[in-house]
Formats: sequence, structure tokens, C-alpha cells
Amino acid sequence: MTETSTETMELRQRFLEAQLAGDRRKALELISTAAPSERFSPAVLRAHVIRPAQAEIGRLWETNAISIAQEHMATAISHLALAALFERDAPRPPNGCKVIVACVEGELHEFPARLVADEFDVAGFDVRFLGASVPADHLVSMITRERPALIVLSATLALHADSVRRTVARIREKTGREIPIAIGGQVCEWVASLAGELDATLTGCDALTLVDDASELLGVAR
Repeated sequence: MTETSTETMELRQRFLEAQLAGDRRKALELISTAAPSERFSPAVLRAHVIRPAQAEIGRLWETNAISIAQEHMATAISHLALAALFERDAPRPPNGCKVIVACVEGELHEFPARLVADEFDVAGFDVRFLGASVPADHLVSMITRERPALIVLSATLALHADSVRRTVARIREKTGREIPIAIGGQVCEWVASLAGELDATLTGCDALTLVDDASELLGVAR
């Protein structure tokens, strides 16, 4: 099932309408009804229905077409849908690699990071998802304790590029460069030079691509 197929676009539109109406049960019904079918695997629903619907919510908020309250309401429904798919999906066998996924300090948009965390989990990684706005020193403490194979930092807004810079600098100051760092989220589009500037090992806005690249980097099967 592709992003541009008629069925996918129709389901995405209906899910978006449920989000804007604040109809949590309708949104979950749409996802739950589609999930068992061969056409709509959980990965397809995450990548081609929930993610682009949430991106449209973000666009509507940025253009003042909806209020902050409406954006929060719709985002909560996206999180609920991800949780439902998380329970339904069948993860691959553990691959022995631990990943820490966190939003940099100040970044409150945790949906993209959660999407990435879920895809890593389903791919067999041992995931520590820290959520929104994680202070750099607390993140470093977690890294020191957990010793992950990969750190994924997420930021959505361009104004948090400096927070990404500070976080990467703090991680390297305390732990060196032995643990690869991936930078994800829309900040990579707003500040295209950021990943190169910071010599990030991986970068990208697409969760599935990031997991594929991480799997290749760490030498684990997909």
C-alpha cells in the first residue's frame, strides 16, 4: 500500500477529520479496522496515514487555521492511535542494540520522536524513549547509565537548532564520540546544514529510513 493509493488517501482524510472533530473513538475505529488487513500493516498506517495526517495538523496550526487547543486535541489522538498500533504490532526478535530517543531541551513536539521510537522497537531494538524536552545533563546521565548503541535526538522547530547544538556538545564532552548520534525531526529541513555542521552519524525526518540506516550502521538485520 503506497502513500498515494486511493485507499490510503481516503483513510488518511477520514482520520484527519476525526482528529479535527476530536472524535477519539472514531479515529481509533478507523485504525483498528484497517490494521488487521494485509493492505494496511501497522508500519503502513504509521508512515502513510497517521504521520501525514499529523503533519497536516501541524501545517494548519502554523497557518493559524486551527488553534493551539485544537492542535493539542488532534495530537493527543495521534498518540492514542500509535499506542493502539504498538499493542497490535509484532516486533522482530531482539537484535541486542539499545537506542535512546529523546527530544532536545525545549522541544515539546514529541510525536515525531515517538514515531521513531516505535519503529525502532518493532525492528527489534531495545528502546529507551525519553519524550519531550529532556535537559542535556539528564540525558547524559541516562546515556552514561544505559550505554546505548545509538542516540537519536529529535527537534521539530527551527528555533531549537541551538538546543540540538548544545545537546550534542554536552554528550560529546561527557561521553566522547564513541556512541553515534542521529538527528531527526523537521529541524533537519528548516536548518539543512545542521547535521553536517555537528558531524551527526545519521540524519532524517522519515522514521523507517532512519531505522534502516541505523540497522545498516550497527550491522543488524532488518
